[in-house]
Amino acid sequence: MTHVTHQNHLLQASMSLRFFKLPKRINVLPSHTWLHTTRSHRTATRPLCSKMSFDSSPSTLTHSITLPIPLSQPVHVLAAPGLTETEFRNAIESSLFKQWLHNLQTETGILANGDMLLKQVLIQGVDMFGKRIGFLKFKADIIDKETRKKVPGIVFARGPAVAVLILLDSGGETYAILTEQVRVPTGRVILELPAGMLDDDKGDFVGTAVREVEEEIGIHLNLDDMIDLTAFLDPSTGCRVIPSPGGCDEEISLFLYKGSVEKEIIMHLQGKETGLREHGEIIKVRVVPYRELWRITADVMV
Repeated sequence: MTHVTHQNHLLQASMSLRFFKLPKRINVLPSHTWLHTTRSHRTATRPLCSKMSFDSSPSTLTHSITLPIPLSQPVHVLAAPGLTETEFRNAIESSLFKQWLHNLQTETGILANGDMLLKQVLIQGVDMFGKRIGFLKFKADIIDKETRKKVPGIVFARGPAVAVLILLDSGGETYAILTEQVRVPTGRVILELPAGMLDDDKGDFVGTAVREVEEEIGIHLNLDDMIDLTAFLDPSTGCRVIPSPGGCDEEISLFLYKGSVEKEIIMHLQGKETGLREHGEIIKVRVVPYRELWRITADVMV
């Protein structure tokens, strides 16, 4: 191959890489049908009975809920001072709050065996992502009936998310794809797996995983090639990873993709700037040898 032809080859690879499709790779793993069946296993609960009431002061908005469990007493949901009526309504009608109430009553839920009592919930803050609630902050008064003491009940609700472990074979080496992002809560720049929150209530975990990879890495993965690793967990876990249950409800599904690419692709991805800049995302792609992945990132999903 001449020097000019080689340069043209690299140029064409670079120009077509924005959303290139990685080749399909056969993985010797259980079928996706089994994985899907396992993931969809959930404990059903009866619908909530609720009633909203407002007094004359906007700072004392209240909502009453009766949980469909034996001997359940009405639960008062209050708005913290400064929370508007619209924010309060959005909070109690959000999928984040409803899912938390649902979790309380499942087979492994806090209220399942009758040892705990939910008395009151104080809605403290709401962060909107466009027209939907992105983050919800509240405090729940849950009492241990035996000791009559409150258990820690501060909740930061953000809902389900996905993360993707991308492994690419090239030139006899296996590489992992990470993103370098500014993470203000930690005060640091973090190396992590491509990840993101679900944008709606439809529960499209695989579709969200593929979309996040496109946005953060700039490559397209086929849905059929994604392996849900968290589906191998025992059904009692909900088949998701919970990284910070002491304060946050986030549940993460971890997917795996394996493929093979030319060395030029690896070189092009290294240091590539991506992300949705209009949403404030400042992302750089980092490609690291898979054998060193566990040492390079503090991401809990690794």
